[in-house]
Amino acid sequence: MSDMTIMLTTTRCLIRPFERQDIESFMIYRNDLDWMKDQSFKGLSFEEYENDLLGAQSLQHGMQLAIIDQATDELIGDVYMQQEGMTYWIGYTITPTRARQGYAFEVMSELIRHLTNQGAKEFKAGVLGTNAASIALLKKLNFTFFETELDEQIYRLDVSNI
Repeated sequence: MSDMTIMLTTTRCLIRPFERQDIESFMIYRNDLDWMKDQSFKGLSFEEYENDLLGAQSLQHGMQLAIIDQATDELIGDVYMQQEGMTYWIGYTITPTRARQGYAFEVMSELIRHLTNQGAKEFKAGVLGTNAASIALLKKLNFTFFETELDEQIYRLDVSNI
């Protein structure tokens, strides 16, 4: 799978690489430190985000993709993926104005389906124990608790027999 061509559509969303016009919207929720209390990659400048999001990204080193509302063309969140062999680490953030509307479930379901079709055998996600909404989402996606690493709980989804 070519690293830079991941583009997926769901019922309501388009998942695609970041573009320069996305960065200001990205900064609004990423730099809302109360909303982002359970997350990393926050509180940076426009230039720092621009370098990270528009620079060379690869699945091996981690890749952040934009979640776009197809109806309004607005950035409503982002997904993170990193590949380790046949295991993919995934993460997701939805802007607070679109929280609890099923976007993360819709997007992650499609991403997991897509990567499984590409040969993924396992997915992992790290989450702080205080992030009840994210834990509930992982369970809804059939992840199960795997282990605690430092201050994060690691959840795992085995798709090797699908």
